[in-house]
Amino acid sequence: MRRLLFSLLMFCALPTWADGLDQLYTVAGWPQQRAHFTDALTAAQQRYRSSLPPAVYQALVDNSNQRFAPQAMDQRALAQLRQKLADPAPALAFFQSPLGRKVIAAELLATRRDQLAKNAQGLPKIEASDNRLLIIGHLAQALPAREAGAEVSLAIAGVAADSLSQMIPGLLGGGQAQGMLNGQRQRLMEQIGADLNNTLLYVYRDLSDAELEEFATFAESAEGKTYYQAALAAIRAGLAVGQSSSSLNP
Repeated sequence: MRRLLFSLLMFCALPTWADGLDQLYTVAGWPQQRAHFTDALTAAQQRYRSSLPPAVYQALVDNSNQRFAPQAMDQRALAQLRQKLADPAPALAFFQSPLGRKVIAAELLATRRDQLAKNAQGLPKIEASDNRLLIIGHLAQALPAREAGAEVSLAIAGVAADSLSQMIPGLLGGGQAQGMLNGQRQRLMEQIGADLNNTLLYVYRDLSDAELEEFATFAESAEGKTYYQAALAAIRAGLAVGQSSSSLNP
């Protein structure tokens, strides 16, 4: 009887937990960020158009549209977040707070298509007090910005390598393409890290020092670390990192 009651209680609790994670996915801006990535992908496809033979270009477009189909990306990312984040409540509470909403709004603004175009030649140098620089340094260590930025940058490059391999079998065989991407990943992380403090100063420029410190405190907490580790895994899953286009369901 106790087992039956326990099972019933667990069954009743599952929808609430699932709703909480789905709510976190929405509140934390994941669907909007995926839409911003789709915008960036479309722009990248247009850049490749003039530099690739028509057949290779079409293969790239087909592969990227398959790999980065919006619904499939959301499903992969959400499934990984569900697997890695046992309790979404702490992160949900933070991102539902006035400060959390302000953080998400700043991040969504920074990745919007018009803002990326505006800052294509680099971000302006942001002057900040020693105290603000210290807080930003803590935030830079707590957020997986280097890793996430590298994965997003490499996602499109991976599709290009896949497309070439399909058009010219054996050209990048034997794991050669993946090895090349792994080398680029480290270089990209180093490049992102070199200017990360200024990037964060720019993105979160509308947060006061007190708000920035509160954000850093959350990011450095056990709950914050758990969320951001799960978030990085979800980003990689959404981008299908390490998977060939042929292995993905159409």
